[in-house]
Amino acid sequence: MATEARNPINMNTISSSLARTGQWVFSQDIPTDVVVEVGEANFSLHKFMLVAKSNYIRKLIMESKDSDVTRIDLSDIPGGPEIFEKAAKFCYGVNFEITVQNVAALHCAAEFLQMTDKYCDNNLAGRTQDFLSQVALSSLSGAIVVLKSCEILLPISRDLGLVRRCVDVVGAKACNEAMFPCRTPPNWWTEELCILDVDFFADVVSSMKQRGVKPSSLASAIITYTEKSLRDLVRDHSGRGVKFSDPGDNGSDERSQQRDLVQSIVSILPSDKGLFPINFLCSLLRCAVFLDTSLTCKNELEKRISVVLEHVSVDDLLIPSFTYDGERLLDLDSVRRIISAFVEKEKNVGVFNGGDFNRGVCSVSLQRVAKTVDSYLAEIATYGELTISKFNAIANLVPKSARKSDDDLYRAIDIFLKAHPNLDEIEREKVCSSMDPLKLSYDARLHASQNKRLPVNIVLHALYYDQLKLRSGVEEQEERAVVVLPEALKTRSQLQADTTLAKENEALRSELMKMKMYVSDMQKNKNGAGASSSNSSSLVSSKKNKHTFFSSVSKKLGKLNPFKNGSKDTSNIDEDLAGVDITKPRRRRFSIS
Repeated sequence: MATEARNPINMNTISSSLARTGQWVFSQDIPTDVVVEVGEANFSLHKFMLVAKSNYIRKLIMESKDSDVTRIDLSDIPGGPEIFEKAAKFCYGVNFEITVQNVAALHCAAEFLQMTDKYCDNNLAGRTQDFLSQVALSSLSGAIVVLKSCEILLPISRDLGLVRRCVDVVGAKACNEAMFPCRTPPNWWTEELCILDVDFFADVVSSMKQRGVKPSSLASAIITYTEKSLRDLVRDHSGRGVKFSDPGDNGSDERSQQRDLVQSIVSILPSDKGLFPINFLCSLLRCAVFLDTSLTCKNELEKRISVVLEHVSVDDLLIPSFTYDGERLLDLDSVRRIISAFVEKEKNVGVFNGGDFNRGVCSVSLQRVAKTVDSYLAEIATYGELTISKFNAIANLVPKSARKSDDDLYRAIDIFLKAHPNLDEIEREKVCSSMDPLKLSYDARLHASQNKRLPVNIVLHALYYDQLKLRSGVEEQEERAVVVLPEALKTRSQLQADTTLAKENEALRSELMKMKMYVSDMQKNKNGAGASSSNSSSLVSSKKNKHTFFSSVSKKLGKLNPFKNGSKDTSNIDEDLAGVDITKPRRRRFSIS
């Protein structure tokens, strides 16, 4: 057996090699006449035994200028000293074992040494070919092991066609297992493929695709391979297990290999829609951002995510990026591109189907994405690097008509204002510019009217809207109406909820009637006969004070009328204020607040 040494070649190494090879040289009587160097290992052998089997060694000796060749350098032989030792044993007729682990290296070494049947019958190349056909490539597991061993034998293993042969066998047998599984679990073959290098894995995927395997089977293999190969980066689909260690070490060999791996995986993803879970794609995008892959790689993942964005969760959109000093930030640009691509796709689909965003015609998918975007804004609102312009840019990506209610957006704005307490009035107005106060629910408007963080104009918009509703006597049926369902279908919780809503409705109706009666009585007292002087003076004084209060409130609300000079979007006011008589408002002496 050959010996390897880390130090340069010396006499001790040669003596050791001579002693070890002497154990299996068939005759001790005939002295050796050549030393074969393979890297740092040396083999003392007989020329006539090597020449009998190897045409390559015969040519080296015959073509040498030195009439007596005593040293031959075979450092380029595939497999190194270990494989040459087995080839030399074959030349001497010494038995050794051929396995699925070493058959590829032996075959490449035999071809390198020209130990073929064409030169000598029953030579080493013929033996390895028989073993490949009858044993190694007869099963999927064996073929994968042989293909794996070809990685360190490149490029000769590819030039000899051994890689192509193994890839075809693995692809064919994997397709059979995918369609007609013979073991449990049915996807066991996807685990077997994980030992391959990504280039060989891509070749196998391409081979399976050519054979017409289902795209879902390919997707299953790719997902399993990615999770196994990037287990330190993608531990689960949620992204919470992502390991972000030493982000600044961008030039390390390990990071470079991981970067190439991600880019190769993205390049072989099938184009069919819906094959990969959205959380898997988002996890892959996190890896791409973290490893700083090519722009093409990241754009491809963003495009795939935008196609199925309606299924995304807020956690999936939290894509981190890093500064040079390792500080963790959020990649807002990727999220903006994903949302923008989805909205653009929805617009094109809407135009094709006769829809119009300006008229409030939006798909269910877009409405779902709008809620996700608002929840995402609420999640990132506390991050210090989030500026007002970036906040509004993301909020305004979704058309206003996609939001039936701005409650979620109001929540995000409130969190942002709370996290940035030093904003002045103008800056707070800019934050709130993406929100329509008229699209808030009753509870949200009630909260907004008491929210000291909001700018004054937003608070007054909410108050003015409620004032108009009270004047017209319109109650908020959309939030307080009782849903009438068949009694047989109602559960106990539904019945309790309906009872509560009915009580609230009745209480609101009662309060409104009391206010109307109170105002009516006051008007009658003004036009009626005189009363006692004490009562008259008291009444006049009361009326003066209340009239002054109402006038001041009316003037202030009039100046801040959101419908004046087109300062706000009033596209939805017709529906919300149906039945409001604003041409001749009744004169009130007392404000209702």
